[in-house]
Amino acid sequence: MPHTALRTIAHAVPAAALLLTVTACSATPDTTPAASPPQGSPQQSATDRPTTEPSEENSAMRIRLMIDGHSVDAALNDSSTARDFAALLPLTLDLDDFQETERVTDLPRKLSTDGAPASSDPKAGDLAFYAPWGNLALFYRDGHRSPGLVILGRLTERDDIARLADADRVRIQPAS
Repeated sequence: MPHTALRTIAHAVPAAALLLTVTACSATPDTTPAASPPQGSPQQSATDRPTTEPSEENSAMRIRLMIDGHSVDAALNDSSTARDFAALLPLTLDLDDFQETERVTDLPRKLSTDGAPASSDPKAGDLAFYAPWGNLALFYRDGHRSPGLVILGRLTERDDIARLADADRVRIQPAS
């Protein structure tokens, strides 16, 4: 191979890597899905797994969230991801706002996403796991369909959703 061709390839590879990095990290506010950059993808593609919403599954477990001294009830669905989350309880977690739609926090470990849908369309009151980042999301507004977002359950009372918007810390435990 001529020396000029090798030099061209040597310059093209870093440029391509930079382009991919910039593309993977950029998104506009109108197109960014909740808790997810557009390029974030689960281990399987959308065509590999069903897109049914686990928030509609039967409840497997009742849980209680303590938000600013108020007890808030929720129900986890019967997905393997929700069961894996329940195994971590009780948890006390610090929350941060994300896109004025949800409160997010890191979990102690990533959860199993076996059998989970490729993406989910979160609604206000949903508790979800965002697999690419390994975090928990508590939605106080409806979000956008996001690849890698797995609905774990939801708050049982709509009136409690507003408490999530300003919550800085939450304790989550099994309901007794």
